[in-house]
Amino acid sequence: MKKHFAALSVLISLTLILLPAAPAQAQCKLGVPVVKVGVQGAASGPHSDYGRQIEMGATMATEEINAAGGIAGCKLEIKFMDDENKAATGVKNARYLVTDWGAHFMVGTDSSGVAMALGPVLAELKRIHFFTHAATHRLTEDLVASKGIKEIVRVSVPVYQDAIIAALIFKDRMDIKRWANIGADYEYGYTSWNLFKETLKKYRPDVEFVASAWAPFLTLDFSPHISAVMAQKPDAIFATPWAGEAVMLLRQALIQGVFNDTKAWWQAMGGSVDVLEGISAEVQKDRFKGNLWATARYIHNWPDTPENKAFNERFKKRWVRLPNYSAETTYSAFFIMKAAVEKARSLETAKVIDAMKGMQIRNPGGVRTFRAEDQQFIYNVPAGRPVIDAKYPIPVLGDLKIFAAKDYYRYPPFAPVAVTK
Repeated sequence: MKKHFAALSVLISLTLILLPAAPAQAQCKLGVPVVKVGVQGAASGPHSDYGRQIEMGATMATEEINAAGGIAGCKLEIKFMDDENKAATGVKNARYLVTDWGAHFMVGTDSSGVAMALGPVLAELKRIHFFTHAATHRLTEDLVASKGIKEIVRVSVPVYQDAIIAALIFKDRMDIKRWANIGADYEYGYTSWNLFKETLKKYRPDVEFVASAWAPFLTLDFSPHISAVMAQKPDAIFATPWAGEAVMLLRQALIQGVFNDTKAWWQAMGGSVDVLEGISAEVQKDRFKGNLWATARYIHNWPDTPENKAFNERFKKRWVRLPNYSAETTYSAFFIMKAAVEKARSLETAKVIDAMKGMQIRNPGGVRTFRAEDQQFIYNVPAGRPVIDAKYPIPVLGDLKIFAAKDYYRYPPFAPVAVTK
């Protein structure tokens, strides 16, 4: 497998400086009036910032691609729809986008449940969906690698990052032996905790997993969950509630003195812009005492490259926000689509998928490499501790540890991971 990746030959540089607009007489070489892309995300409810970031990333990519001449001379047109974080809505939207609106591709999706419901429908609709958030490993392990649904392409990292990287960070912390879990009470939380335990045990047979408290979706009061696990005197906490729930959980943990009585806290996706905004005052006052660790599928302060810095500047100018990982993965998905379509010289699913084989592409988040076995664009990611950096208006992840894709991705054939608590 490592030799396979070493043999990958095509490195496509993503041009991040806007090119002059194409001449007015340029003709679309794909035989359509425009290339239509349907975009979905959770744009309402407590996780709506993720859907908005998907829309912002898609909009900015479309504007830049069109300003530089489009895809093979064809202009892009997008339609964004709120999937409400509901599987039925996501499926309904997909059918409308393809059959009524005429989408050639689809991009986005926040929820793992929505993603799993979409998979079989994509095969029926014969349209590629570039998934830019939903973290379930089953999307690519089960639906692509096992069932052969070729219309699924993943651009963001699955739960491997939430769980395996946490284990790699803490495997050498011999002072941490007793772990407790405050988990999201659905598949994302179950799988992350189970995969973390499984991975850490390989390195540290001596560790103990002493407690779990499961918080249902939309939990507001985490006090009982915190009290229940702290009663077992853990050395460290593994937590998977995300977005606004992560902010509330961390604030309530501070109130209950958790950071005085433990040595570490792992907050899955705690490096997302919305979470960092929410805990800015606490980071400023060093209330986490350097014991809070987090990651995200992309963070705005890494990689330290001209491409990423330029992306951040353009994003802030366009939206007066910093990009979260949903924005970057969605933005990058459009440039992956452009590269694949232009290489294939076609909008046909089979030809576009074939064009992605062997592809490496430089995005703001770094170089992504297409892995044909499960159709994931794999890439290196950071993890670190929230800190204040004068160059940024909100906290960033500092003390960064960078994990190579080869070290934290799972490889086929895939061993099952428990998806229940």
